[in-house]
Amino acid sequence: MKSFAAEDVMYTAEQLKHLLADVLQIDTVDFDSDTELLGAIAEFDSMAVVSLITALEQQLNISIADDELDTEAFVSFASLLDLINQLAA
Repeated sequence: MKSFAAEDVMYTAEQLKHLLADVLQIDTVDFDSDTELLGAIAEFDSMAVVSLITALEQQLNISIADDELDTEAFVSFASLLDLINQLAA
């Protein structure tokens, strides 16, 4: 799993694709901003969300509080990428 370096300005779509592929064990090559996640991909369940959050905390060297999370952020690829970049800022 690739680490997010401090000098990186933003978490990129490619980084998120790799992370989701690792966590979900699926092919994410064709994912784009319109790709629906939560409720649309069987592998993207509550356990996957927990695994994803844990992986993000490790990669970004941050702690994500429950009140910083909203289920709407996990609905699409674009909304998840926006959340990650807000948390990493």
